[in-house]
Amino acid sequence: MVQKVVEIEKYPGTFIIDNFSSTTQLTNEINISSHKRKSTDQKQYDLYEHRNLDHPNTFYGALMHLVKSSLGTGILAMPMAFMHAGLLEGIIGTLLVGFLIAHTIQILVTASHKMCVLTRVPSLGFSDTAEAVFKNGPKPFRSCASSARLFVDIGLLMCYLFGNGVYMVFIADSLQQINEFFSPHHVISKTLLILAVTPLLILCCQIRPLKFLVPFSVIANISMLIAFAITFFYMFKEIPHVPIEDRSLAKGIGGIPKFLVTIIFALEGIGTIMPVENSMKKPQFLGCPGVLNIGVSILVVMFGSIGCFGYYAYGDATDASITYNLNKKDRTVVVARFCIAIAVFFTYMLQFYVPMEITMRNVRPYLSAKYENIFQIVYRSLTVTVITLIAIVVPDLSTIIDIVGSVFFGILGLFIPCFLDILVNWNTGLGKFQWKLYKNLCIIALALFVLSSGVTFSVSSLMNSKEVNGTTEDTQ
Repeated sequence: MVQKVVEIEKYPGTFIIDNFSSTTQLTNEINISSHKRKSTDQKQYDLYEHRNLDHPNTFYGALMHLVKSSLGTGILAMPMAFMHAGLLEGIIGTLLVGFLIAHTIQILVTASHKMCVLTRVPSLGFSDTAEAVFKNGPKPFRSCASSARLFVDIGLLMCYLFGNGVYMVFIADSLQQINEFFSPHHVISKTLLILAVTPLLILCCQIRPLKFLVPFSVIANISMLIAFAITFFYMFKEIPHVPIEDRSLAKGIGGIPKFLVTIIFALEGIGTIMPVENSMKKPQFLGCPGVLNIGVSILVVMFGSIGCFGYYAYGDATDASITYNLNKKDRTVVVARFCIAIAVFFTYMLQFYVPMEITMRNVRPYLSAKYENIFQIVYRSLTVTVITLIAIVVPDLSTIIDIVGSVFFGILGLFIPCFLDILVNWNTGLGKFQWKLYKNLCIIALALFVLSSGVTFSVSSLMNSKEVNGTTEDTQ
């Protein structure tokens, strides 16, 4: 059956497959195991030649989006991650996790490209890839294709809803600290600040093409770099006064779960990978040098540096965000917090693209073109409002980081790509002694470990928070 590729006018660089349901045949019973039956046409199919993009992303535009998708609030929690692991464990762990995330992204994109060639479509999203892999994989898994697509879609929606909830808490915290500096006797509640920012976010989140978000990514990156420079300045002022003996090089296995949850939340940006790659006209995402390798290398250096020096400077007093440790009475610190608020605000818009792209891809076939614009305006506004409610209900920053990092990014960023890689290579070759199978199973086991430990930390934090609040109320 020949698939009809429909370009999304409002989302350049992203495609959907018309009538892409559980009953649709992606191919004429072509199985990825039929390695010997690959035709000459399939080998010659170039997915990049068939991408008709109104607003294609350049190498640097894609790199900017990739860096910005991970360069958010999570980096400010890296010193806390090092606090749980120690300096040496933290450095080694950051390098290993960075390599692991780059690897899982690579196998996801590779699986997507294989399915594009097999199904003769120019691009596939994350959930499209999952469905195509199951549809053309080993026979026992083919009936689960539609469920796999639904699982990924729901996971991405929840991931970025909660993730943007973290961003709103960061914005409110930064604005609250700025307010305390200029008006220490008139404290504005975090809830009120979150509500005040919501209308601006509703307005800015009406921007739809990914290409048009590049300038905002540039502004966000510059603002975050200014904040980092100021943060590093204050950290290096503290470091000379701290003997190395006062800092732990390794804290054993006890702090590893918390470290993994935090760094996976900080580094992972799996939901924006396929939209960014699909918006490129040239095959520059993978390879060396490529957008992926350069982007992850930049992120690992930045995250490792701020984590290492932040913990070195403040030790066990390190807070959930390193900016909370800076001198609140210094004007330069106020500038840093303002830059962070600006950077996170614009990053929110990029992260918001993912759930909107998922929703419109599934809704558009059933939506009249006459009402599509109105639907998008209303739906985007309601979604921002729901995220606002999440931020108000769970204002504990550390708890939200644990939940998002373990449940969503751990499963979507580690578990799913490895499972898809197993299915893609099941009959075409898992390597000598099936090393690909064992490698993927080890990463899947790690993802499950992160999931269980993250949930444990989250429940424990919520229970402790309730106990503290209850004790405070009784005292009053």
